[in-house]
Amino acid sequence: MQPIEIAAVQRALDEFAQQDVYLHLETTNGAYAALRNEAPMAVCAYIRNGRIRYERGRITGSGPYRVGLKLADGWVYAEGLTDWELDAQGRLLLAGHDGEGRLAVALQLSRHPFPVGGLGEAKR
Repeated sequence: MQPIEIAAVQRALDEFAQQDVYLHLETTNGAYAALRNEAPMAVCAYIRNGRIRYERGRITGSGPYRVGLKLADGWVYAEGLTDWELDAQGRLLLAGHDGEGRLAVALQLSRHPFPVGGLGEAKR
């Protein structure tokens, strides 16, 4: 993966718009952790192979970045994105890494279903 280039990511988002695509979206356990009574609260979200069609996608910010996908009846978005790749299978892979290089958030789009295995198999 390489640091996000806004224009390149925007072009990729435009290429996936207005068609059925598969979504992978996750936050890693602890990415949005908060302290409650001095004990960490682990919070995470995960969806793999959710089939969506978005009207338009936008990348915004000055780093870390935010990507929003406008659906017919709502939105999908991810915030804290730092890196991207358009892989050999034509999948758009976006990730947010913390200062120590650990994955905090991933948003990925594909025209074909992602491989399904155990949790945490997303490309990092």
